[in-house]
Amino acid sequence: RVLQDLLSIFANHCSFVTGQRLRRAHQIGELYANLYSERTRWTLVGSIWRRLQSKHASTGKLVAALAGVFLWEDEKVRDEELHRCGLELQALESVKNLSASSEKDEGQVETGWELVMEKNNFKVWRRPIEGSHLCEYRVWGSYNDVTPRQFFNVQLDMEYRKTWDALVLKLEVVDRDINTGSEVVHWATRFPYPMYSRDYVYVRRYNVDVENNLMVLISRAVQHPGVPETQDYVRVHSYQSKMVIRPHKSFDENGFTYLLTYSDDPQTAFPRYCVSWMVSSGMPDFLEKLHTAALKAKNLEVGIYDYASAVKSNDTKHQPSQDRLGDNTHPGQIYA
Repeated sequence: RVLQDLLSIFANHCSFVTGQRLRRAHQIGELYANLYSERTRWTLVGSIWRRLQSKHASTGKLVAALAGVFLWEDEKVRDEELHRCGLELQALESVKNLSASSEKDEGQVETGWELVMEKNNFKVWRRPIEGSHLCEYRVWGSYNDVTPRQFFNVQLDMEYRKTWDALVLKLEVVDRDINTGSEVVHWATRFPYPMYSRDYVYVRRYNVDVENNLMVLISRAVQHPGVPETQDYVRVHSYQSKMVIRPHKSFDENGFTYLLTYSDDPQTAFPRYCVSWMVSSGMPDFLEKLHTAALKAKNLEVGIYDYASAVKSNDTKHQPSQDRLGDNTHPGQIYA
């Protein structure tokens, strides 16, 4: 009986202390809400999280999740990732030059790649992703009838893509890091019947490397508190796309080579060979639509933002011009 009384007193004490702490935390929260702007509060929470991360990583992530804060320092696409993409293309170019006088396949810079498709303007390889039932895909291709700038801009202009890609259900930027130009994008797309539509939340960053004559675009899946999962779509959590474009001459002259490396987990119950077939057949179709869209931009049938110039101008905010290229009211601009 005495033990039960002691346990009861202890439980009441713990409940009282917990309640006091929660009320205190609520009061502090209201105080900061009154004193600081919303942006300042996010900065404060981010600072607290970084301090906790060094000592208590799991606790820090929990605080960030509860506060609904997206941690750009952890999720942004870094400079070294952009640099590695350029090196991958350069390595393939070196092998391609060597293969001209040998039997070596230019796709075999790394082991494990299997050639699955070859057409006039591109080749597709795949290799298994270790520890999964999925494959990673690599596309090496070139075009001579559009400029690198057109091809680059068409991929980035979301409003334009909604017109040429009939599979798009939703495509919008939900967050942006002004320091690096990285953006978080929410993309919902139709999947073949009878599968449900999928949606992706991914961070992307693009760059124009004038010194090395390259254009780079990287996208990979992230979690963002502003875009929770819903019943409308099946969320794809594993996704990565990297494209490098090398002009044959300049960014504004026809002709370029590109390297696309792609992987995702579409969350299907289909066997591996079915998923591989869908990706292998769907990718050429997408590239053909992309090429056609770039030709329309070249012929001034549509106007698109010039993302390439926004990066080349060394604008730290990496914001595209608000004027659409191809708009006749701005005849002096460089068309997409």
